[in-house]
Amino acid sequence: MGRTILGMLVGVVVAVAVIMLVEMLGHSAYPPPPGLDITDPANEAAFAAFVAQMPLGGKLMVLLAWLLGTFAGALAGAKIARHQTAAALLVALVVMSGVLGMILKVPHPGWLSACGLLLPIPVALLAVRLVYRRTTLPKV
Repeated sequence: MGRTILGMLVGVVVAVAVIMLVEMLGHSAYPPPPGLDITDPANEAAFAAFVAQMPLGGKLMVLLAWLLGTFAGALAGAKIARHQTAAALLVALVVMSGVLGMILKVPHPGWLSACGLLLPIPVALLAVRLVYRRTTLPKV
């Protein structure tokens, strides 16, 4: 039980770190307007306008951040946890809750919202599959 909880915690931390890193890269390629502090709730309307006007590449970068974060976090969590699927799915659910919070706060295109809510679980299960496959391969 302890290893599974540790795997879940590590997985969530890894997921958040990867999401932040990829989103930082996205902001360097598609920067917000000068003076817009995206962390300030008072700028919510300006941030929503920025998201609406963001080019497709910027929106894909956001999706990549969510999915890559889910994959890396689920992979890390599954490698540590005894209950690999549970750890990976918890990471996916945490990412999905963050995505939900973001799309409720700032409107996102429908396709981006749908992908952000539907794809983390399959991505996490893919990570588990890779971990399981590596641990069950016959030794040569």
